[in-house]
This record gives sequence, structure tokens and C-alpha cells, in this order.
Amino acid sequence: MTNSNAVLIDRHPGRSTQTIGLALEIGTDPALIHEPSVGVVGTKGDSQCYLGVAAKVEAIHQAFKSRIGTGPDQFRFRLVQPEFTIATSDGMRNGTPEMRYSLIGREVTQDALCEHFSATGLAGTIAVVACDKPPVGTLAAMLEHNLPSIIMSDGPIRPGTDPNTGEKLDIVSAFQVAGHPDAEYRHHIACHACPGFGSCGGMFTYNTMQTFIGVLGMQPLHMVAPPSDDPRRLTEFPDELVTLLAQMIETDIKPRDIVGRDSLRNATIVAMAIGGSTNALLHAPEIARAAGFADFWKDIITPEEFNHFSQHVVPVLTNARPYGKYSMVDIDEVGGVQIIVRELLEAGLLNGDVLTCTGETLAEQVARLGAKRADGEVIYPVEAPYKPTGGLRMLGGNLSPEFSAILKLAGVEGGLENNMFCGKARVFDGQRALLDMLDQTPEAFEDNDMIIVRYEGPSGAPGMPEMLDPTARITTLCRERGIVIALMTDARFSGGSIGLVIGHVGPEAAIGGPIALVEDGDEILVDLNTNEINCTPLNDPAILHARKANWDNEVAKNGGFHPSLPVADTRLLQRARHMAVPAIQGAGLHPNRTVWVRNPREATPSGFTPHNKFRTATHNET
Repeated sequence: MTNSNAVLIDRHPGRSTQTIGLALEIGTDPALIHEPSVGVVGTKGDSQCYLGVAAKVEAIHQAFKSRIGTGPDQFRFRLVQPEFTIATSDGMRNGTPEMRYSLIGREVTQDALCEHFSATGLAGTIAVVACDKPPVGTLAAMLEHNLPSIIMSDGPIRPGTDPNTGEKLDIVSAFQVAGHPDAEYRHHIACHACPGFGSCGGMFTYNTMQTFIGVLGMQPLHMVAPPSDDPRRLTEFPDELVTLLAQMIETDIKPRDIVGRDSLRNATIVAMAIGGSTNALLHAPEIARAAGFADFWKDIITPEEFNHFSQHVVPVLTNARPYGKYSMVDIDEVGGVQIIVRELLEAGLLNGDVLTCTGETLAEQVARLGAKRADGEVIYPVEAPYKPTGGLRMLGGNLSPEFSAILKLAGVEGGLENNMFCGKARVFDGQRALLDMLDQTPEAFEDNDMIIVRYEGPSGAPGMPEMLDPTARITTLCRERGIVIALMTDARFSGGSIGLVIGHVGPEAAIGGPIALVEDGDEILVDLNTNEINCTPLNDPAILHARKANWDNEVAKNGGFHPSLPVADTRLLQRARHMAVPAIQGAGLHPNRTVWVRNPREATPSGFTPHNKFRTATHNET
């Protein structure tokens, strides 16, 4: 082994005695303790998302044991015992103060696996991942360690069914009835929305990021969509993963060989094409950073290029929850995400020459899997898509000078007249105040209100919580009353959120961003023709300076922090308050709020230009 990230057990008796004892206890050959170490890791937490992880980790561990040894056709590795990381439950904690720990959980997972990979010196890793943020933290740790690694999705949960109506249900169904006046009905939906186990089943953040990771090349495509309880995840996939990892070790294929500029662009384009979660644009910069690229929005794709692709080149192909009808289980039943990739490859939207963890290029993997054509109901062809434009849009303007704000266009149900929305600001300093009003006086909201929720960003909350609880209630309120209520925040949204909702507004309020200066009644303009969000009064320099002076005075009187900031009452929250970088940089925790990159590298263009052969009238940019 020549890679400095891998560690071999030497023959010092003090350092090797536990290694010998461990090999004997877990049933492996002590003669192999001086070989490269391999093992399986999993992500766990208090949620149905994680219930299937341990069984899959054990199945992969047993597959390792059956293939490792000194005999012919066996792999000469030292096997380590399985390890697990811990995370919160996004679903159970949405709308509560504990939701501040969700995104921080991505950082905790990465730190825990950094310790495991580095201190143990693993030369090869297979990870079973569940829920939203741990998979990204897992991938980031793998990219920094940069030794052969593969991810497998634990799998999505199957939809629930309302026994009275036959309607398919999921966790978003339950959040959307939170404001229903009938307590018995609310409980009825809660009891039937999430039977079984697995991660949230719609095209929410989990399945957005699993698809993203698969297209990146770090997960076999056919392992993305099957449900968590699919028997292949315990029988076929473990042995296949061990074989693939051994091949990666033998051929020295490492994560940074797989995750490069074009694979990141591929995955970002697919996130648009599946109408994916806005969280993809929070996680993509962090994945790119871990892969060696300090600035996703410069090195990989610019915001202007992203918007061009979304507006003119990339359509939405999936009729999936929360904006459509079907779940990831349905996508699996009609052929899996490889069909989506096949459609995009054939249209010219993806570079099929990038390497994947199977040792094949992306195009070769799709061809080997025999991906069928789109069925036209769950997955649509690029030639006749479900929606003509991509699902995500980035916004600038005087409320988002960092050009960080993100709108999930695929989930907008109304309010955009000629691609514009004009509303009146209703300001809330914190999510709790909004939830209280939605609980107590929902009738007070009016058509064309623009709700502003601030001091909930990466530093402010701290931890940048999701807002599935209020957005789900607002969606129901709008449907019942036939009105449009928009929401803008320096926090983020669940992949299950729909409606005219804009997140990641930056700079955030906690550090004096313009969103902190909006007042009740201000006119707010959202213009998708120019991709801007503007507060009309802040166009007046006198008003802008006066409001900023008042804000600065409040901060000065409160010891350097605005009095509207929630208390950060744990060491972890304090780290986030003082170390979180902006959403445009991934909202990770870095010393002195300066993005840290291990072994930076150049993002060299390949010459491939994404284009849509069915839209020859539009120009396509590199």
C-alpha cells in the first residue's frame, strides 16, 4: 500500500495484539491482519428511515467474511467490525427546535466517518445510508479520505394507503393535514401514512440525493430505487458490492477519480430533471468541496448557466411526489433511475464517458443494465416531458445579493402571472412565530402575502432547519381558500415542500443580510424573467441605510448578536453559530467561516456540452 491515507497494522506486539484478538472474535483469519483493512459502515437514528440499515450492514459484513481468506479466489483483506453514525429524524423533528440538528447531522456524520476512515486507515469501504443528511456526510468523508468506496441506498419506504379512500399517503400527507379541524382525522392519517420502514418515498431530499449519488458514479444505479424491504438488498446486492469494491481496490479506482467536474454537472442536471429537492443545491457545493473543488458555483457550474439549463434545456421527467403522483417505489417498478439517466444520455444532456464505481462509464453501466424506455406515466421521455422546464431556479436581486436563493419551480402551484409574483411582506423572526399564527389565526393570512421567516439560517437558527411543517400547512390553506401565499426564508425546505417557496436567501439575517431589513407591508417582487427577488423599499438608498443603521444599533446593544437570534445552548449549536459558512457554499462548519479543502484540484472542462437534441432552437452553453 502506497497511499498515505491507508494504514497497515505493523508487527509491534502492543499494536497488533488487539487486532489478533479482534480477528479471532469476529471469525476471520489472524494471518490477514497485516493486509489492507476493509469494512462496512451504516447511518442510524431515531426514525423509520434507519430501521433497515443494520440488517443490510450485517449482510454486507457476512458477504465480506465469506469472500475474505487466504485460499484461491479469496480476497486478502483485514476485515473490521461494522461501524455506525448517528443522526436525527427530519420527519419527526420538523417544526421543532430540534430540527436545528438535522443539517448539522451531515457534519457530525462526516466527522465521525473521518475519524473512522483515517484512524482505522480503511483501504476500502461500503456504506449503507438512510435519511437525508447522513448520506451526504458519508460521501464527503469518502471523498476526503479518497480510497475505494461505494455507497448503497438503504432504500425508500413504500407508500401508505388510507383504508377509507384507497388514497396513497406519505409523510407529506400527514404534514398537510396538521391544520385540519378534526383531531380524529389527523390521527387517522398519521396512523396510515408511513407503514413499514425506509426513507421518505417521494422525490424528496433522500431520493433526490440518492439519485444524485448514483449519477455521480458512487452508487450502482440499479441499487438506488428499490424499496428498503426489497429482498435483493439482503441477498444479491451485498455480494455484488463486495465484488465491486475488490475491483476498485485492485484497479485503484478512488472516489476523486469518479467525482469530477462533469460527473457533478451530470448529477446537478439530473436533480433538475427529477424535480428534485432544493437541498440538492445545499449539498452539491459540500460534495464538490470534499472532492477538491472549493467553489461549486465557479468551478462546476455558474448560477447563470444553471438557470439557463433549467429554463431552456432540461425538462422534468418524473411524475413524482410531492408535485406529482408517484413514489420512488413506482419509479423502481417501471425500471429504476437508470431509465431517467438513459433518457437524458440519449438526448445529449449528460456526459456518458465519466467513470463510475462499477468500473464502467456511466453510459456503459446504463447499457449493461438494459434500461428500458420511459413508460410515459411515471417517467416521461425528454421528447415529451412531464414539465417543459427544469425543477429548480436560482435567484438574485436586492434580497439575495449572494445569488443563493432557490425556488423549486416544479412544486409551484400558482401565483406566477407572466413569471412574476407581487406580494406584501408578513415578517416573522423565527419559524415558531409563524407556526403559532398558523395554529391560532390562519384566517388572518391574505391572498398574495409574502411570508418572510428569518434568523433561521446556518448561523442564525443555528443549523438552518427545514420548514416542511409551515409550508405543508400553507399549501393546504391555499388549496382550501383558493389563494396564493408565498414564503421566503434564510432557512431551507424539505424536499416535500411545495408552493411558491424560496429558501437559502443570503446573506442570512443573522449576519445583517438584506432579509433582516424587510418590514411588514413592504412590496416584494419575484421575477423569474430576470431571476430576481426584490424588496421595493430597499431600492431607496435612504431607506436601506436607515434600516441598516437601526439593525446595527440593535446588534451593538445586544453584545454583537441580534436579539431575535435563538439561544445556541449546546456546544454543537455554538459551533454552527460561529463556524457555519453561507448556504451558497454548502452551509458546512469550517474554521473562521472559511471553506477548507483537502488537496484542492483544478476543475478542467472536458469539452462536453450538455444539450437537448429535441430543442434545437435554443442555444446551449458550455
